[in-house]
Amino acid sequence: MEDQKDQPAERQRLRSRLVDLLNSYASEANHIGHAFAGRHHLHGPDLHALLAVMHAERAGAPLTPGRLGEAMGLSSGATTAMIDRLERAGHLRRSRESSDRRVVHLRYGDTGMALAQAFFTPLAPRTDAVMAQFDVAELQVVERFVQGMVDSLSGYRDELRS
Repeated sequence: MEDQKDQPAERQRLRSRLVDLLNSYASEANHIGHAFAGRHHLHGPDLHALLAVMHAERAGAPLTPGRLGEAMGLSSGATTAMIDRLERAGHLRRSRESSDRRVVHLRYGDTGMALAQAFFTPLAPRTDAVMAQFDVAELQVVERFVQGMVDSLSGYRDELRS
């Protein structure tokens, strides 16, 4: 059993190491995102928009243009220009799915999905191999930790916008 006196030092070591690892992960993911964007002639915010649309679709709550702009901190005009650009390229499509035809939802376009799958599929076996090293209970702890870190960052981002 670990000595009680050593716990604060180990906690601080882990805190520093985890922050460094999260920063490294974010940097590597950013490099990969830039490579995808560069290969497909996307602007910087475009990839963030596509990820937001994909995550919203997966959660069963597709984004409206207004919610996308709000989430990204963009003006209405900038959001519309970005959506128009992504729609022309086949990455996004606008969809009217409710009884109120004025409500527009954003969906991943078939072309955009095919490009993303072709680009990111080679990464899947690598991430699957890492996850295979952990049992379900461990992955649940990691999920809770990462979600907490994402929530803390998004909360701080929201404060910065105020």
